[in-house]
Amino acid sequence: MKNRTLAAVGAVLLWASVGAWAQQVDLAFGVNAISSPSATLSSSGVPVASLGGGAFVGFSGDYLFLFDRQFGVGAEVFWRASRANVGVQPYRPVFYNFNGVWAPRLGAHLSAELMAGIGAENLRFYTPFETCSFTSCTNYVSSNHFVGDFGGGLRFYVHGGLFVRPEAKLYLVRNNVEFSSNHATRYGVSLGYSFGHE
Repeated sequence: MKNRTLAAVGAVLLWASVGAWAQQVDLAFGVNAISSPSATLSSSGVPVASLGGGAFVGFSGDYLFLFDRQFGVGAEVFWRASRANVGVQPYRPVFYNFNGVWAPRLGAHLSAELMAGIGAENLRFYTPFETCSFTSCTNYVSSNHFVGDFGGGLRFYVHGGLFVRPEAKLYLVRNNVEFSSNHATRYGVSLGYSFGHE
């Protein structure tokens, strides 16, 4: 019985080590901008701000493990680097997304990256006071909205696994009543590294 257990553990470890060579993990840091339709007036004459403007920074990563490291899953978070104002109310949008990823190779130093997924837009409206709970204190109130996203980019491998990725993404935001539109486009560039890239 002991030998069978050792053989099973050895087989699992061998399978995991062989499988590790057929996997790729990509991590990146990006600086982007967001554009969205201009500010408007509501039907009652109240100004409604645009979500666009400002620099957005963030991190993204994916895990490619299917069909010769071309399909996998990914996640990202991007936030506005500085606070913006709706009238006199300071706020900061944060986008979280989980995606399915397709990354076909286009050459020795070039790879496409297409993705689609779901996530959330977290709007943080800052207050002049802190509100404390049992676990923490915050100086903002959050408003969360469901998001669907579609996007892509091109990875240019400049040295080994190091890549530069121009990118663009469309966010479709459900019930984005705080802003003039329910969609926004993020575009910019990320610098990253691929672990397992050949």
